Formats: sequence, structure tokens, C-alpha cells
Amino acid sequence: MAIRPRKVNSRQWLTVAVSVSLALCFWLSGVHWDSERGVDGIPLANAVTLVKQPPIEFAVHLGTETGELKFVPNDITVQVGKRYKLILDNPSPQKHYFTAKDFADGIWTQKVDAGNVEIKGAIHELELKSGAIADWVFIPLKPGAYELHCSIPGHAAAGMTGTITVSET
Repeated sequence: MAIRPRKVNSRQWLTVAVSVSLALCFWLSGVHWDSERGVDGIPLANAVTLVKQPPIEFAVHLGTETGELKFVPNDITVQVGKRYKLILDNPSPQKHYFTAKDFADGIWTQKVDAGNVEIKGAIHELELKSGAIADWVFIPLKPGAYELHCSIPGHAAAGMTGTITVSET
């Protein structure tokens, strides 16, 4: 009697792929994993379910049409364990950076959509040229208050700064 390999459907593959991806991201970012409590208190089954949920959408403008050096809004609050889609746009006449390395280290990035390109993996900084739009889909994992700034020389000093607060669920 021959042993036949078990067929695995696409949903099972998706669950395995997401689980492995999340585990690797958590390990690389130093997020705490506990076999009973999951990832920083979020059970893995819930994390897999999260990537299937519609994201909570919000927008941040990098600069203004009149050239003001500021993020609008510059105070952002998200919650641990929820899926978000951050819509970034640059209405100003010059390029800007969305730089929040410590925040980026404490989230799981599912993807960034920019133009006709989808980027996956660790993201620490996004550059948006004048008129550009990018969508960043992520799940916050670590609570805290994180610095946001434009890393172009002189922009942060002129006021292009902000705070991203990740609160507990």
C-alpha cells in the first residue's frame, strides 16, 4: 500500500506562510513570543486572522501644497494588534521622508504599495517625491511613543516632526 501525500489547500498554505513570516519578523525585531500567550500577548491564531481583516485606514500628508514643512496630522495614535493602512501623500512641491525607525521596528509590515510596486519586509523610511502616494499596511506589536521626522537636512528643524503613539488594546 502506497502512502500518498496529503493535499493542502490554499487557505492552509496561507496560514503557514503568514505564521512563518510573522514568527521570523517577531524574532528579528525582538518581539516577545510565548507559546501560550502568543506574540506580545497576541495569540498567533489572532495574528493570522488579523491579516485577513480589512485594515483601519488613515492618511498623513507630508508637507502642504504651499510648501509648509510639517506632517498633517503630526500626532498619530494606533493600537497594538490592529491592522492599519497608512495612506501617505506628498502635496508639497518638494520631496519628503517619513522616518520613524523605532516605530517601524515595533510593527509587522505586511506591505507597502507605491505606484505599481508592492514592497514587503522591514521598512524604516519612505521617501515621497512631490505628488507621490504610498500605502503602508502594518500591525503594531509594541506599545510606546515613537519619533516621526523628515530626515532631509533642515526639514525636522523647521517643524517637520511628529509622534506616533502605539497604545495597548
